[in-house]
Amino acid sequence: MLAKIYSAAAYGVEAYEVEIEVNAGQGNVDVVIVGLPDAAVKESEDRVKTAIANSGYRWSQKRTTINLAPADIKKEGPSFDLPIALGMIAVTEEVSTEAFEGFTFVGELALSGAIRPVKGVLPIALEARKRGKRGLFVPEANAREAAMVKGLDVYGVSNLRQTFSFLLGEQPIAPTRGDWTKFFSAHQDYDVDFSDVKGQGHVKRAIEVAVAGGHNVLMIGPPGSGKSMISKRVPTIIPPMTLEEAIDATKVHSIAGLLDGQQSFVSTRPFRSPHHTISDIGLLGGGTFPSPGEVSLAHNGVLFLDELPEFKRSALEVLRQPLEDGRVTVSRAAGSVTFPSEFMLVAAMNPCPCGYFGDMKRECRCSPVQVQRYRQRVSGPLLDRIDLHVEVPAVEYRDVSSERAEENSTAIRERIAAARSRQQERYQDNGKTNCNARMNTKQIKAHCKLDENCQELIKVAMTELNLSARAYDRILKVSRTIADLANEEQINADHVSEAIQYRSFDRTLWV
Repeated sequence: MLAKIYSAAAYGVEAYEVEIEVNAGQGNVDVVIVGLPDAAVKESEDRVKTAIANSGYRWSQKRTTINLAPADIKKEGPSFDLPIALGMIAVTEEVSTEAFEGFTFVGELALSGAIRPVKGVLPIALEARKRGKRGLFVPEANAREAAMVKGLDVYGVSNLRQTFSFLLGEQPIAPTRGDWTKFFSAHQDYDVDFSDVKGQGHVKRAIEVAVAGGHNVLMIGPPGSGKSMISKRVPTIIPPMTLEEAIDATKVHSIAGLLDGQQSFVSTRPFRSPHHTISDIGLLGGGTFPSPGEVSLAHNGVLFLDELPEFKRSALEVLRQPLEDGRVTVSRAAGSVTFPSEFMLVAAMNPCPCGYFGDMKRECRCSPVQVQRYRQRVSGPLLDRIDLHVEVPAVEYRDVSSERAEENSTAIRERIAAARSRQQERYQDNGKTNCNARMNTKQIKAHCKLDENCQELIKVAMTELNLSARAYDRILKVSRTIADLANEEQINADHVSEAIQYRSFDRTLWV
């Protein structure tokens, strides 16, 4: 007898349907799994047989062949346990699986028959809806995540017997309902706020400019000057995520297995802060079966790299592609996988190994050679891709002890939202560009026109600071953002001067 069950698996941040055929025929008693299964899928034979027995069912005492189609894609992970078990029970009990074909099944089985959670449920739910399935059976712990997809009945099941009894019409299961609009609007609060930051007015201004245009920013200052404190509050002034952005971010976190029953949807801007010992693969993504790295987990949010020169040079250099393209392509022998990585890079570093170079109150203990070597750990091409370089001085006592109320994140976010709105209106005919930092060469020429005074300012800056052509484009983009914050259509000399100020570290600090 032949049973047919549908499942799905994630590939990159998308999912594809997997048709599982279970056939019991003549031959020695054995279970054979074909269709490019990995080790975890092959091991499912023992898990499934034990789970079936402990659930009170039998498996066929004939030669059982299990085919996972399409056969040219490698299948990984334990998420096929549940559909394989259902197919094996169906052929043993000689139950027709025609009624099963309107559903998609995913889940890992414990030896007791309990169903354990799996990764990548949200992309699988979206694929099931795309295929026109009536419903999706997932582990109970994944039900809330999958239920965020409208137009699909999601059944959270806890064990194998419960699932098969429902399919036979013996036991009802109520579908899990999720209202992502309500959930999304109710979970957009942050635990931190910019009102906590004392002083550092010019640094806050630079961060506001950076966020308004989606620009990358590097902060340079001694220990304790507030670089990390400010960085952690950057997500609070980025305009709230749209539903589309939230879905894209949730898909990446789902693939990485970072969602659970408590957090089933990413509703606030991601903030990722990897340690400087992270590997290239950990930062960019990859592995035998490619999984997203930190740059993709920060998609639609902020990637914070503290102590930038302490990161391995190779790890920093792999940031070039995602910073330019907004996506990461990981190539392996089995194929290529592309992960989204449109993030805002916020980096922080000390001016020297001891951290006090240029400090007026504490003496620097580093030699000139040590200072130079320390700074040269960050390459020029990477610096060119960071739009704003900001000096963060030590906080004065009068600022720390001041009782003056600082501007909160809400007020800053409103100004940024207004500037972003102007940019979206400007680029509405180009779906790939959503902020000034993403402008291409043609758009720069169209929207960053300069008068003679502005051109002379940039000419002097290019000559004095020996800036690259990429840095020139960055100045134009930042100038455009500053003009947007001022609600001015024409870029003037004040805007260009401020933008040049944010590039002044290009050569004075790095040569």
